[in-house]
Amino acid sequence: MATDIQVVFDCGDPDRLAKFWAGALHYKLQDPPAGFASWEEALKKMGIPEEEWNSASAIVDPDGRGPRIYFQQMDTPKPGKNRLHIDLNVGGGASVPLEERKKRNHAEVDRLLRLGATRQRAWEELGGYWVVMLDPEGNEFCVQ
Repeated sequence: MATDIQVVFDCGDPDRLAKFWAGALHYKLQDPPAGFASWEEALKKMGIPEEEWNSASAIVDPDGRGPRIYFQQMDTPKPGKNRLHIDLNVGGGASVPLEERKKRNHAEVDRLLRLGATRQRAWEELGGYWVVMLDPEGNEFCVQ
């Protein structure tokens, strides 16, 4: 049996990054605990000071298949390139002709740019094609 995982991002603005990745992955913000209409209501009831409300956020796959992704606020972000990144596989794989994969890729890149991503560079080699991008806090990811 496979081990369930959660992916965790250390970040400066959990709310902003959670909303970006929810849109990018077609996920949704995690619902508040049962019995609460909103996270604000739950956090108030838990006695969490308002200045700490953006210390964490999470998104989930609405179909329950993908991992939960958790965003935790870090006072000082780590410098340099992230050592782990996400690949968004939108092209359809090697069975799809390269030009069709590029077309799908470009449509997704355009959508992600509107959500707040930044395009870095495109790569094409050995029959593959992908675009390296940055999320709103500069974390690298690829669209392939």
